[in-house]
Amino acid sequence: GIHYAAAKGGVESMTVGMAKELAGEGIRVNGLRPGLIDTDIHGRAGQPDRVKRLEAGVPLGRGGKADEVAEAALWLMSDAAAYITGITIDVAGGRGI
Repeated sequence: GIHYAAAKGGVESMTVGMAKELAGEGIRVNGLRPGLIDTDIHGRAGQPDRVKRLEAGVPLGRGGKADEVAEAALWLMSDAAAYITGITIDVAGGRGI
């Protein structure tokens, strides 16, 4: 719903603002925007088949895995991403671009 979209927009704006405010202290702030991820949240919401129904609309042809979102988070926290701040990474298989 619209409330979910508004909250996501707020988090992304906060990510940029905090990154600018905290960069001078050596603190990096980044976000992740998971797409269609195969977790049990869909079943708890009454749509256990949601990922299978929608995965044809994902350019990579499948739903993502929670581990793939976690790997992106780990990379952002690593020294390999030391010069990255203020961004939100789509972990969505190309969906939404």
